[in-house]
Amino acid sequence: MSEENVEAFKRGIEAYNRGDVEALVAVHDPEVEWHPVLQVLLGGEATVYRGHKGVRELIRDIDEAFAEAPLEIVEIRDLGDQVLAIGRLRARGKASGADTESPIGFLADFKNAKLTRVLSYLDPKEALQAAGLEE
Repeated sequence: MSEENVEAFKRGIEAYNRGDVEALVAVHDPEVEWHPVLQVLLGGEATVYRGHKGVRELIRDIDEAFAEAPLEIVEIRDLGDQVLAIGRLRARGKASGADTESPIGFLADFKNAKLTRVLSYLDPKEALQAAGLEE
């Protein structure tokens, strides 16, 4: 089942990068919890998005803040019921036009090849630590 989780995660990233919200929602469990780093990156407080409606709200919030914000994943580790992914976020502010680039890490929990919880980190080392791994 764990290879299915890696493939589901990859499909989710690909759907996000091409702007296919419904394909992104499809890889998530209806009760998913998303803990994005978006608000922290923008200087705000952490927010949790819940369920398929929450995934759509997260994408709406990203679209409102950024003209573009593609993810590049450079490493994915299969941890059984979890997937650890490390990469980069490159974004351009919608209002300011300012470019920003940040490392990013994800720790995603799965059940039946669907994402049930996603944690994101601006420091990939924090994602490794959350997974119980050392660099």
